[in-house]
Amino acid sequence: MLPVIETQNITSNKSVHRAWSIYDWANSAYNLVITSTIFPAYYFAIAVVKNGDKVVSDEVSFFGVHIKNSSLFDYSIAASYLIIALISPILSSIADYKGNKKMFMQLFCYIGSLACCGLYFFKADTLELGIICSSLAALGYCGSLVFYNAYLPEIAFEHERDDVSAQGFAYGYVGSVILQLICFVFVLKPGWFGITDASFPPRLSFLLVGIWWFGFAQITFLKLPKNKALPQRPEHNLVVNGFIELKKVWKQVRALPVLGTYLAAFFLYSMGVQTVMLVATAFGTKLLKMETSQLIAVILIIQLVAIAGAYIMAKLSDKFGNLRVLLFVVFIWIVVCVAAYFIQTATEFYILAVVVGLVMGGIQSLSRSTYSKLMPPTHDTASFFSFYDVTEKVAIVIGMITFGYIDQVMDMRHAVIALVVFFVTGAFILYLALAKSKKEKSVSEAII
Repeated sequence: MLPVIETQNITSNKSVHRAWSIYDWANSAYNLVITSTIFPAYYFAIAVVKNGDKVVSDEVSFFGVHIKNSSLFDYSIAASYLIIALISPILSSIADYKGNKKMFMQLFCYIGSLACCGLYFFKADTLELGIICSSLAALGYCGSLVFYNAYLPEIAFEHERDDVSAQGFAYGYVGSVILQLICFVFVLKPGWFGITDASFPPRLSFLLVGIWWFGFAQITFLKLPKNKALPQRPEHNLVVNGFIELKKVWKQVRALPVLGTYLAAFFLYSMGVQTVMLVATAFGTKLLKMETSQLIAVILIIQLVAIAGAYIMAKLSDKFGNLRVLLFVVFIWIVVCVAAYFIQTATEFYILAVVVGLVMGGIQSLSRSTYSKLMPPTHDTASFFSFYDVTEKVAIVIGMITFGYIDQVMDMRHAVIALVVFFVTGAFILYLALAKSKKEKSVSEAII
C-alpha cells in the first residue's frame, strides 16, 4: 500500500495519480475519434449537396439556415465552448462550497459520453441531430475537464505536477490510439465483418467512444478523493456567487504580476493551438483532398509523437524552467502555421504532423502545470481552474469564430495564416511574463 501524504490539503498518492490520469485515457478517445478523425471525415462526406455521386455544393441547410459545412462545424464547436465559459463559474462556485467537484465531473462525463452514443443515429438526413449531439459531446468533454484539472493541485505537490500532468496527457494519447485502431479496422475493412452499410462503421465508432469514455471513467471516479465543503457559507446565492468568485480570482490574478501576464499569454496562444487542433482534419479533407485512411494515419502520428512530446517538455521544464520552454514551444507553433499555409501534398502534411505532435502535448501539459504552480495556495481550486478554463474556452470561441469567418469569406489557408497573429502576440506577452518572473522573488526557479 503506497503511503498517503497529506499537507496543506494536498493528498499525494501514486495510485490516485494513476486514477486521475485514467480519465485522460477515457475521454481522449472523444478528442481523437470525434474531434479529430472519423467524425470530421464522416461529417464532411455527408454534409454536402450531391447530384447522384457528384458533390455539387458544400453549403448545407441547418434548421433552414444555409451555411458552408466547415463554418457550421466551427461555429457549433464555438457555441459549446461559449456555454461552458458562461456556466463553469457558477458550477465551480457550487463545487468549492459544497465540496462536490466529483459529482459535476461525473455529470459532464455522462452528458458527453451519452452524446457520443447519440451520434450513432447521425445520417445525411439527420444533420441537425448530428450537430446537436456533437455539440453536447464537446460540452461534456470540456465541462468535465474544468473539474478534472481542478483536482491537480489537490492530489500532487508542486514538484510533482509537471510529471503528473504529463502522465495524464500520455495516458490520453495511448488510450485514444488504442480505440482509434479498433475503429480504424471497422472503417477501412468493413468487409471483414460483413458490413455493407457505408455509414455503419463510423457510426459504430461514435458509439464505441461513448462506451469507452463512460466505462473507463468509473476507475477515476472510484479512486478520486471526495472534496470537503468549505466551512463558511457563500455571501450570495450560489449562482451569483460563481461570478463573484471569478471576480475575486481576477483580483488575485491582477495582484500577481507573473500569473496575470502568463494568463494573458496563455489566452492568446490558446486561440491558435486549440483552433489548429480542431480544424486539422477539415484542412486535410477540403484543401488537400486526403482520404479518410490518410487523415486517420496523420492523427495517429500526432497522437503517438505527442506522448513523447509531453514527457520531453516536462523534462525540459525541469532543466530550463516552464516559461522558457513554453516560449520555445510557441515559436515552433508559429513555424507550423506558416508552413501549413504553403503545404500542397499529403507527404508535407505528414511531416508537419510530426512537428505538431511534439509540441501539442507539451504545450497543453506544461500550460496546465505552470498555472497550478503560479496560482496562490487556496481552498478554492475549482474557482481558480474555472478561471483558467474560462480563459481557454473564450480563446477557443474567438479562435474558431475567426477561423470560421475567414474560411467563409476567403479560404482555409488564409484562416490558418491569420492564427500566426495570435501566436506572435502570445509569445511576446510570454516573454514579458518570463522577464517579470526573474524579478519576482516569490516565483520558483523551476517556473522561470
